[in-house]
Amino acid sequence: MDNINFTPKDILQKDFKAKMRGYDPTDVDTFLDSVIKDYETYQQEVQNLQDENERLQDKIDELGKQASVSTPVSAANEEAAAPVSGATNVDVLKRLSNLERRVFGSQLEDDTNDMHRI
Repeated sequence: MDNINFTPKDILQKDFKAKMRGYDPTDVDTFLDSVIKDYETYQQEVQNLQDENERLQDKIDELGKQASVSTPVSAANEEAAAPVSGATNVDVLKRLSNLERRVFGSQLEDDTNDMHRI
């Protein structure tokens, strides 16, 4: 609101010099009264929006604090906490274990069979 030149009070107290062929003072006063009402309405609306903005910023801060306080994930909730599109750690470990059994298990079986032949 730094760029506002006039307050409603400034407009109300403004005196215009009378000239011989000037405007009708009653028309000018009536118009300025309307301008003052608009200014007051705008000021009230700006104040309401600033109040609402402050309230919403406080709400954002409160929700941010609530989100930062995380609850521990239990085993029952682990699946719900895992990303839907990705695999859970347990799934990855199971797959890795199966692959190791396939690769190294066959080598171990071969080594065991070779030892029995000796």
